[in-house]
Amino acid sequence: MLEPWRTAIVQADDSTIRLRGYDITELMARATFADTVFLLHRERLPNKHERRLLDAVLISVADHGSGAPSCATARLAATGNRESLSAAIAAGILAIGNDHGGAGADCMSMIAEGVGIAREKSITFAEAAGQIVDNSRTTKRRLPGMGHRVHSVDPRTAVLFAMAREEGVAGDGVLFMEALDAAVREKIKPLPINIDGALAAILYDLGFPPAAGKLLFIVGRVAGLTAEVAEEYTREKPMRIRVPVKYDGVPPRSMD
Repeated sequence: MLEPWRTAIVQADDSTIRLRGYDITELMARATFADTVFLLHRERLPNKHERRLLDAVLISVADHGSGAPSCATARLAATGNRESLSAAIAAGILAIGNDHGGAGADCMSMIAEGVGIAREKSITFAEAAGQIVDNSRTTKRRLPGMGHRVHSVDPRTAVLFAMAREEGVAGDGVLFMEALDAAVREKIKPLPINIDGALAAILYDLGFPPAAGKLLFIVGRVAGLTAEVAEEYTREKPMRIRVPVKYDGVPPRSMD
């Protein structure tokens, strides 16, 4: 006899669906989607301050324009596949990685490392951040959560950090990223804390594990991908996306 799968997330039977012990009908009537995302990942409902910050994080990553890799990939799939909404959206999700949308996970690990260094050595966050920047220069490792190909200052970061302080949620995550920002300015050059770095700081302070830096980006971005694919289907003709290609390989040759 096969052993049953084990899960602590959902209990579903003939008459009931419970998420982490809460009846789904009660959640439908009294909770928000952000509440539910928090509950699924943290195993408890958030308070009103945590809810507001998670809601803001999900909004901040919902879309960044059709040229963003995930959105562009979803639309490229949609232009050639007019039969499967899910395939186009899945293609967009598959474009999310460490260089696009997924750096939040590495950034959360870096924050944990920096906070750990500060506590272990009894030094300030500024000093710990300086050590991490020095190490990144020595190893030529890119600092996750820093820099943006479009924005010289990411407008979402200041709003999230201000909201975190207003709601009493800001903690070591926000403080360390601000210390890192100062260290990068001093030792390298001004680089903005991008949305990956901002959401990493917020999620760290909300008690999420590092993987959430990527997982919750995906949760928020799916909303934008559905809109991008729907627009591609309704406004554009099939096969309308033509990517310019310039051949630079070997010249014509013969098998003789």
